[in-house]
Amino acid sequence: MSRTTRKHLLSITDTIIKANKALKISLPMAAQKKEPLIQLLSDCQDSAISIGESMEKLYGEGTETVAELEVYCENLYQMTLILDKPIEAKELCRTMAGQLIRIRRLIEKEAPDRLEAVFLPYKASMWDSLESIWRAADADPDCDAYVIPIPYFDRNPDGSFREEHYEGKQFPKNVPVMSYDEYDFGSRMPDLIFIHNPYDAGNYVTSVHPYFYSKNLKNFTEKLVYVPYFVLDGEGISEELATSAATLYADYIIVQTEKEREDYIRYGSKINPQGNYEKRVLALGSPKIDKVRSVNRENVEVPDEWRERIQEKKVILYNTSLNGLLKNSGAYLEKLENVFSLFRDREDAVLLWRPHPLMESTLLSMRPELYTKYMELKEWFQKEAIGIYDDTADMYPAIGISDAYYGDWSSLVWLYRETGKPVMIQDVEVQVE
Repeated sequence: MSRTTRKHLLSITDTIIKANKALKISLPMAAQKKEPLIQLLSDCQDSAISIGESMEKLYGEGTETVAELEVYCENLYQMTLILDKPIEAKELCRTMAGQLIRIRRLIEKEAPDRLEAVFLPYKASMWDSLESIWRAADADPDCDAYVIPIPYFDRNPDGSFREEHYEGKQFPKNVPVMSYDEYDFGSRMPDLIFIHNPYDAGNYVTSVHPYFYSKNLKNFTEKLVYVPYFVLDGEGISEELATSAATLYADYIIVQTEKEREDYIRYGSKINPQGNYEKRVLALGSPKIDKVRSVNRENVEVPDEWRERIQEKKVILYNTSLNGLLKNSGAYLEKLENVFSLFRDREDAVLLWRPHPLMESTLLSMRPELYTKYMELKEWFQKEAIGIYDDTADMYPAIGISDAYYGDWSSLVWLYRETGKPVMIQDVEVQVE
């Protein structure tokens, strides 16, 4: 149980205790106030039932709290029968006052005072943007941390939803995940919800399920925390990214550098002057950088066929991005073919191609006329074993085993730079013979 829910149940109990005191004061005039007192007793019963239902949802049947609440509800009913008997009613009111004190103590005992933190990644490949925060929460003895992968949809060109995806089974084995339909946000009201999706309905390629838009999640927590799934060069951020939906609804926005923080504050305050961005935007760094600095060729897990393929060879991580594809389209596909041809017969180097995970769905949605050509190139690369094709959710094995980066400008460039290994940016207009 979250501290938020615990506090709420104790608050309801305190309200019932006050109602019982009001009942005691009104009993001498019960004959004149019978209908209002019956309504008061009914309200107390509804509140008691609400507490019991919450306890059963979170802790199952058989708690002492629920058992005591059931006796209390029976006494509420008996009180409606003896309101016109002052001596009996006064004694029963005293009994219920003692019961309510016991119920409050039982809630405090059976609902420990602990934080509840929920992490809502949607793509397994983006889990690194939350991982180090989750590890810290999971290691805290006073915190219950839940990783709940959420579903997302591809979009059609008209913006409608197409195929639904759920990647809960693709997360690392050491990360326990909970199914999103097993966690009742309305009942549990987690103290903290961490998200890395900034767009809500504003992404033209994919969309998380609308239930998990930041606008809706804000109804279920006191602290919604947005941690960007991307990293940049640290020198600032665009107005578009700094004013996405999550930045409007999140209680805290975790950013990479002080310069980025300044941009978030400046752009956010322009569209929402009352947004209090000075307190909400925190320059605490990025979990992705924590991760990339820790990997190398020796400590990453990769398939055996990768190890066999790269023996005594240089490995070039070839990263292709959505922005590069959408900006250059046809020329971009020619560049892919040129690069594949260059590495096809190399004996001293291996090309490890890692396309953006949304490359195919983006083509279908925004450049359907290029989809077939792209798929032909992909099939050629794999069938001819030109290099290593990496479509895994985790990019860190590719970073760890590679010796250099080649490809587009993207957030991966800024991450790769943290390894100290060479980085070269491709020019799609240049064809190498």
